[in-house]
Amino acid sequence: MEQEIKNKSIDEIREDDHGKWVHDASLDHKGQVPLRASTGVWKASFFIIAIEFSERLSYFGIATNLISYLTRVMHQDLKAAAKNVNNWSGVTTMMPLVGGFLADSYTGRFSMILIASILYLMGLGLLTMTQFIPSLKPCGTDLCTQTRKVHKVVFFLAIYLLSLGTGGHKPCLESFGADQFDDDHMEERKQKMSYFNWWNFALCCGLLLGVTLIAYAEDYASWGVASLILTVTMAITIMIFYFGKGFYRYRVPEGSPLTPMSQVLVAALRKRNMSHPSSPALLYEVPKSEKSKGRLLCHTNSLRFLDKAAIIEGSENILSRKQPNPWILATVTQVEEMKLVINLIPIWLTSLTFGLCMAQASTFFVKQSSIMNRKIGQNFEFPPASIGTISASGMIITVILYDKILVPLLRGATGNERGIEILRRIGIGMAFAVCGMTIAALVERKRLGVVERDIMRGQRTETLSVSAFWLAPQLIVLGIADGFTLVGLQEFFYEQVPDSMRSLGIAFYLSVIGLGNLLSSYLITTVDHITTSAGNSWFGKDLNESHLDNFYWLLAVLNGLNLFIYVVIARRFKYKNVQRSVSKAGCSVGDGIGSMA
Repeated sequence: MEQEIKNKSIDEIREDDHGKWVHDASLDHKGQVPLRASTGVWKASFFIIAIEFSERLSYFGIATNLISYLTRVMHQDLKAAAKNVNNWSGVTTMMPLVGGFLADSYTGRFSMILIASILYLMGLGLLTMTQFIPSLKPCGTDLCTQTRKVHKVVFFLAIYLLSLGTGGHKPCLESFGADQFDDDHMEERKQKMSYFNWWNFALCCGLLLGVTLIAYAEDYASWGVASLILTVTMAITIMIFYFGKGFYRYRVPEGSPLTPMSQVLVAALRKRNMSHPSSPALLYEVPKSEKSKGRLLCHTNSLRFLDKAAIIEGSENILSRKQPNPWILATVTQVEEMKLVINLIPIWLTSLTFGLCMAQASTFFVKQSSIMNRKIGQNFEFPPASIGTISASGMIITVILYDKILVPLLRGATGNERGIEILRRIGIGMAFAVCGMTIAALVERKRLGVVERDIMRGQRTETLSVSAFWLAPQLIVLGIADGFTLVGLQEFFYEQVPDSMRSLGIAFYLSVIGLGNLLSSYLITTVDHITTSAGNSWFGKDLNESHLDNFYWLLAVLNGLNLFIYVVIARRFKYKNVQRSVSKAGCSVGDGIGSMA
């Protein structure tokens, strides 16, 4: 790779990077050795992965035990606490769409990450202050039933600052890390594929420590100690991230991505009565040598109505104009970017049922764990939220094996530099999700059988003798599903959106998780209403009187049907096809390999 770059002329190197980076000098001070080797790739990504680890540690350390804090420390009833948690989760889920849009359009990813990091640190700092400053503590005495108003105000201000911070972190950190690998260089493009795997490795490590170390500190030490740990960790990783600024490559913000899409739609509607030209080559496109930013996309035959936006009207030579009116004439690349966004919608929709499965891991699985035997040995009992470590471990192992063993083997077998196409990887994870929910239904049926047996024997049913590790098989299988589908979705939405929308692409992926949680709540409400009308709700006040096994069967069936629809859509999907060469079009049928962005 390095020799390939050295063999290029100075003009060729400059032409490759023209308009691509704000900071990525093509040559050193002698004008000969490319500085590409001193910026970007893994040396830059490790600084970014460090702060992602810290952010996920903080998020999961707080989110998994938030309802416990509201009920046990702030003395809210379960209904009010659940409402506050749902409101906070909803805002936190939606904020990445705002942060991603602002980063892509105006601030750039690096600046947005710094702003979000400051907000995040402020939120963690306020949380720590509410535990150590006497006037901000929940109560003036050790025992009280009413929380101080000032504590409520500062506490909710703190966690919503975390929401704002998450809104900037989540869409920008991952995409900024991926920006450090150049798509136009084969070795860096392969490294980027591994980057998404190792990104999720760091994410799972943060999750793992968040639901173990931090959750244990909150439950058995103090909330103040846990908040202090999170604050110090975040401060350290922010400094690490900032010190790496000399190694980063920075993408140029290109303004609102909604504007060019609106221009394509308006131009196509204006020319709706025009006939398509005899050849796509007659459609308008800026020569690649004259394009100052971004890359050119190859023409595709899907959504042909939008092609009319690029039809040149009349016999006038459009090339004589310096800048045609974009609301009348769009380029082929702009039209293809519009097609990309539209074609992503079916994939996004068929990913939502996978989000339904993910939602169960942090809700019903944790609730099941809370009434099962969680002892390890005679004296140690792990917190209910820590059961999630099994799923995280499954994902970590899957990511490592996939990156180090499966991908090299599959590359040789398929000739695809990714090993397998992204959508196929996502589909494999969806199949594992169906298996995971099936196992969950069987295990819950087993647990309810133990409840019935204990009731017949006149024993207490608040805490069962059956071990919480009975939940391990379903958690492991869902962890494997995450390793395939979640990593695949991250890479897919980053790669397949227009280059100017990559932060928003990560936000689209995050919305799968967020809407999955919201859909899970809606589905529970609907099923509860139907089953209550039938005489026996699946969701009773007592988990032992509920029928979660039936709900898990429902999710397994829904995911199975959705998988069938997904396969049909995925087989028809055309990947982004980028022109790779200046001298010629370099277009071919998109296959998810060379054509992949």
